[in-house]
Amino acid sequence: MNKKIFLNESEMPRQWYNIVADMPNKPMPPLHPGTKQPVGPEDLAPLFPMELIKQEVSAERYIDIPDQVLDIYKIWRPSPMFRATGLEKLLDAPVKIYYKYEGVSPSGSHKPNTAVPQAYYNKQEGVKKITTETGAGQWGTALSFACQQFGIECDVYMVKISYDQKPYRKIMMNTFGANVYASPSNRTQAGRNILEKDPHSTGSLGIAISEAIEMAAQDPNTKYALGSVLNHVLMHQTIIGQEAEKQLEMAGDFPDIVIAPLGGGSNFAGIAFPFLRHNLAEGKNVRAIAVEPASCPKLTKGKFMYDFGDTAGYTPLLPMYTLGHNFKPAAIHAGGLRYHGASVLCSQLLKDGLIEANALQQLECFEAGVTFAKAEGIIPAPEATHAIAQVIREANQAKLEGKQKTILFNMCGHGFVDMQAYSDYFEGKLSNHEFTEEELFGSLPEIDALQPNA
Repeated sequence: MNKKIFLNESEMPRQWYNIVADMPNKPMPPLHPGTKQPVGPEDLAPLFPMELIKQEVSAERYIDIPDQVLDIYKIWRPSPMFRATGLEKLLDAPVKIYYKYEGVSPSGSHKPNTAVPQAYYNKQEGVKKITTETGAGQWGTALSFACQQFGIECDVYMVKISYDQKPYRKIMMNTFGANVYASPSNRTQAGRNILEKDPHSTGSLGIAISEAIEMAAQDPNTKYALGSVLNHVLMHQTIIGQEAEKQLEMAGDFPDIVIAPLGGGSNFAGIAFPFLRHNLAEGKNVRAIAVEPASCPKLTKGKFMYDFGDTAGYTPLLPMYTLGHNFKPAAIHAGGLRYHGASVLCSQLLKDGLIEANALQQLECFEAGVTFAKAEGIIPAPEATHAIAQVIREANQAKLEGKQKTILFNMCGHGFVDMQAYSDYFEGKLSNHEFTEEELFGSLPEIDALQPNA
């Protein structure tokens, strides 16, 4: 039995998988915030290059990956798959555990899988600058790297709590040539409005998105890029799961359970969607579990409705599970998961009962991260610990039931620049967080007329 399963570069998938083609209920359209009518390409053109807009609305099952993107992917792709033999031994359960390791990328996470094609399509359209937001800094780092590959300027609005907690992420972005601003900032009207109400605001992804969109909308040579949530972003990440299919086939295995963290949805979609294809097209029964923080439980406690993707209300209205675009999450270290809504695709799949969701407290997750580090030798990012904690739960359940299970999870990034989070855990500075109903739903917008059909 091999500990690591590698693919050759020649075996790397040459197409992204678009799950929309196989969904029994297609996602409902985004709506214009002013007219409440479905948005068209002309509504999105100020923010995104046309090729990405076409991918956003495509129902084609597979979309070709450009050769120039594949060449840059080869810096870290295909990524390795590991058999978690150390963790299996520690758990002593009737399970085989595999993990896809995306921490080998330039940013140390899965995010460059979409950052590179987004920068490529912007370059093809003559874009000079891209603005974006970032939580923990993984997405901002990935886009900074990608923009550098194509000679595009990059401005990143980083959620203030993460800007303060994760200085090395900021330095990584600077090293790749990006400008990084703590959000909310005084550079935008959206930021100034927040600071006027709360001068000590720790920020949110929704606020940072508003700032990045505002700056992009003011300049015809500037576009905006999003690291999660949107259909084309989730599709770009499916190269992870498609590689995993080939690697598991080499191992003579197939998963019973696929697990990944979920903030907006790209991490989960990347590994789970290619396996969900087997459920949708072939009648298999793979369980796909999205794991979110209990401090931002949009899938498990949110409401399925149309809502804005940002705090200021600049984005189209999206049909999704949401806690409200004004929701203020707790300042947990897993900054990449602190987003108020889930992607349209993941939301529709959950609504249709085709995926599962679970919310975990951060103390359980960090305990799982430490367990994994001791057993496997890789310190996981705080976001990745959520998947590991769920894996441990599933292994213990298999032990109770005496059933053999094969589990695959996405080790979406390493925690080598997140050591302050582990320091806070070891020093007892972290705590679990429970929301009241008022805290969860007090920020939900009054747009009852836009409730999706049941």
